[in-house]
Amino acid sequence: VPDERLGKIDNIINSKKIIKTAIEFVDIAGLVKGASKGEGLGNKFLGHIRETQAIAHVVRCFSDDNVTHVEGAIDPKRDIETISTELLLADMETVDKAVDKATKQAKSGDKQMVAEKNFLEQIKQHIDSGQPARTFATSATETEMDLMRHLHLLTAKPVLYIANVDESGFSNNPYLEQVTAIAAEEGAKVVPISANIEAELIELADDEKQEFLNELGLKEPGLDRLIRVGYELLGLKTFLTAGPQEVRAWTFKDGMLAPQTAGVIHTDFEKGFIRAEVIAFADYIKYKGELGAKEAGKMRLEGKAYVVQDGDVMHFRFNV
Repeated sequence: VPDERLGKIDNIINSKKIIKTAIEFVDIAGLVKGASKGEGLGNKFLGHIRETQAIAHVVRCFSDDNVTHVEGAIDPKRDIETISTELLLADMETVDKAVDKATKQAKSGDKQMVAEKNFLEQIKQHIDSGQPARTFATSATETEMDLMRHLHLLTAKPVLYIANVDESGFSNNPYLEQVTAIAAEEGAKVVPISANIEAELIELADDEKQEFLNELGLKEPGLDRLIRVGYELLGLKTFLTAGPQEVRAWTFKDGMLAPQTAGVIHTDFEKGFIRAEVIAFADYIKYKGELGAKEAGKMRLEGKAYVVQDGDVMHFRFNV
């Protein structure tokens, strides 16, 4: 995950190494029309998607007679609908089985089972109408939402559209506009990327990359933007640790408390959590490190109820 804060901290303390945090993208090929019925990689493909936390859907948004399209013509709307339909069909099958099971169990008259059956029928009605599970609006209880999560519905996952454009396709591109409009309706994100530009960047030396991007009027590689948006899509944030051995970025879920965040480093840190010494990144830089921030009164001692913020520079005290 690109993070210029690590370099700025290292400029102050000159540690032995810098370790960035990461987000994993899994390339899942083979989805074709009929995948929910076993066409192409079929169930194997759908199983791979089930293991992910979000879906990044690459959509072709350029014309090139030398690059064939499996459907014979460029149509982002059709391509998105093909994928969405297969995922919906797979979810319909999952929900149908869950409803059948709950219906049988509810015949006993058990109030909980009757409530489960009714809730599952609401989800079924929503999905059968062609709507993804992620747009299922409800005032459900935590127990009901747990039930929905246990279904592992494919359309419940957040979606990111990666619009693959050509070098001149970042603006005035009808294909890109189609994808942007669909994403806006769904509340999804879009990242335009030119695979050609990214391929060329890989071949260039670091000092040549920025010059190449400047010529194209781009601030950073598309891959950097993609990583950052994917990170945000999953509700992820970064806290930092800094010392003579390493400056390191760590991933945590937005809203995590200090002990849970300590557990990201090691489970013992969470079990024996006493307190966290916290310096906001801006203060760390402004006062040139831990000592300066401490002298300026910018180092805080936070307890178990502290909600960790993105960019916090942290040191955990624990006892096991």
